[in-house]
Amino acid sequence: MKRKIQQIIRSVPVTDGAGVPLRRSIGIPQLDHLDPFLLLDEIKHEGSGNPLPGFPDHPHRGFETVTYLIEGTFRHEDSKGHVGILTPGSVQWMTAGRGIIHSEMPVQSRGRFWGFQLWVNLPASHKMINPRY
Repeated sequence: MKRKIQQIIRSVPVTDGAGVPLRRSIGIPQLDHLDPFLLLDEIKHEGSGNPLPGFPDHPHRGFETVTYLIEGTFRHEDSKGHVGILTPGSVQWMTAGRGIIHSEMPVQSRGRFWGFQLWVNLPASHKMINPRY
């Protein structure tokens, strides 16, 4: 059975973190009704000019983030003492639960960086679980 494309919705440029340019598809006004999916961001930095500023300490609570890295290297740290390095092909699934403060900072100062992050809403019964990976 063939299906027809009903609508094309293009991602929009946004900035987040310390001024990181992103393209957001889920979470824009045209796609704000896809629960449990809250946001889908693409980060793509060609590596020329200024280095990628990253995402210094910031809080999360009540949802999960799924980060997939295609190119580049990210260092993740959080308020619980966890540290991890994401490299090309890495996936990190973080459950923020009752709350966590974390940072995601590029390791390299040059070179291409490319990845995606999906935010997934937790059901009400799980919003206060302990953070985990």
